[in-house]
Amino acid sequence: MTDLGKTRRAATTALLAAGLTLALAPAAHADAPAGAPAPVAAADLAKARDAVQSPAVLDRLGHFFARKGVPPTQQLTIGAAEEARAATAETPRLAGDTVPVYTLDAAFVAGTPGAAVAKAEFTASKVVAADGQTASVWTVRQGDDWRVVNIASGGDEGDYAAKAAADGGTAFREPQINAWYVLRDGRVLPLDDEARRSVGADGVALAAYQQLVHRRYGDKLPGSAYDRAGEGGGYQVGAAAPEPAGHGSLLPAVTAGAALGATALVGAVAVLRRRTGARRG
Repeated sequence: MTDLGKTRRAATTALLAAGLTLALAPAAHADAPAGAPAPVAAADLAKARDAVQSPAVLDRLGHFFARKGVPPTQQLTIGAAEEARAATAETPRLAGDTVPVYTLDAAFVAGTPGAAVAKAEFTASKVVAADGQTASVWTVRQGDDWRVVNIASGGDEGDYAAKAAADGGTAFREPQINAWYVLRDGRVLPLDDEARRSVGADGVALAAYQQLVHRRYGDKLPGSAYDRAGEGGGYQVGAAAPEPAGHGSLLPAVTAGAALGATALVGAVAVLRRRTGARRG
């Protein structure tokens, strides 16, 4: 892997080791395909979307777009007054649906019978600025409330979810290698370049994918020596060991109120600037 940022676009530590998933109420899903994640209740998605549309969050988004995604810890060439005017002019608006974002599940990696390939980690809402910039706003439920925990440039979460759903599948991510897949008809198929490098252009059967991720992460699950040692980081396909954490300048996500690494906060919101360059295929 030549671009360190590729493993840090959505998370910089192994979520399997951290054991973090989003406490979403699953919707009824009788007769769900084998391995399919539990769907999220429409009422939860509506509440998450409402949280994104609060005046405080929209104001924060305006500043995010005014700064072109540059974190508040980094200096801009414009002054505060100019930033404020630009933030007002951006008039952020929601585009598309608020979607659950599914992440590779530790139980699936461990080989637990009947485990789904992924679990809902957070919800994402795509937002578009007046000048065409896009961002993905991440929300998690805390008690009875929904909280915005991250703003990430671009709209991968919603885009991949829509692409997968159009073909009757479910999108999920393997954050350790920044790979996006679709589970469809018992097969795991790639949605981005990282996933194609992982499972090939034609994908693999679900059982083969389980064996693959077990080889990668089976010794890094919660309670493992890897976990107890406090290790974390991206995972290079074909590498003998995971990439250590603490390198690179890209900001990690904050999930369920727990930091997955060093973060820059804007109020209670982490700002994530994704890597640039081609991501889709």
